[in-house]
Amino acid sequence: MRKLKLQMHISLDGFVAGPNGEEDWIIRGADPTSFELVNELADTSDTLLIGRKMAENFIPHFEEMGPDHPIYTFAQKMVNLRKILFSQTLKEPFGKNVSLASDDLSTTVTNLKNEPGKDILVYGGAQLVSSLIAGDHIDEFYLFINPILINKGMRIFDMLGHRQKLQLIDTKAYIGGTTLLHYRLDK
Repeated sequence: MRKLKLQMHISLDGFVAGPNGEEDWIIRGADPTSFELVNELADTSDTLLIGRKMAENFIPHFEEMGPDHPIYTFAQKMVNLRKILFSQTLKEPFGKNVSLASDDLSTTVTNLKNEPGKDILVYGGAQLVSSLIAGDHIDEFYLFINPILINKGMRIFDMLGHRQKLQLIDTKAYIGGTTLLHYRLDK
């Protein structure tokens, strides 16, 4: 069975975005080894789950990136990766290699996990990730803890109606103060 892995930045006070989706507080590029992990996770996955709000910026960002950009090779991975878009408002998907989830979240994730292939990755958005966590669907958490308190914004753990025990797999401190916490859901 394939694993569903969450990769996400989070503030020290537990927010994954500002009130309007702002990500200007995220430390990016201070330590190139953090991008190595992001790249590795993409290589171990062949499917990406994404929410509509995040997709509106994410898909064009990578599809419009030119060959002169320093992360063009990674951008092409994102473009070529199979993407399942979760939306209650869209009738048609947009972007390359994108399809709309046709079943409810639980059925879709269960079916994807039972397919052959590499693991499944989710970056966001916050509402989709919250639902995945609440449904016990995420098998591994890769949380980049940013050394900032943003005070207001979007959270991903608020919908959790029960306890979930996690097993710490690894930690790593990066230049710039970001710390990776890698957990596995203890089932």
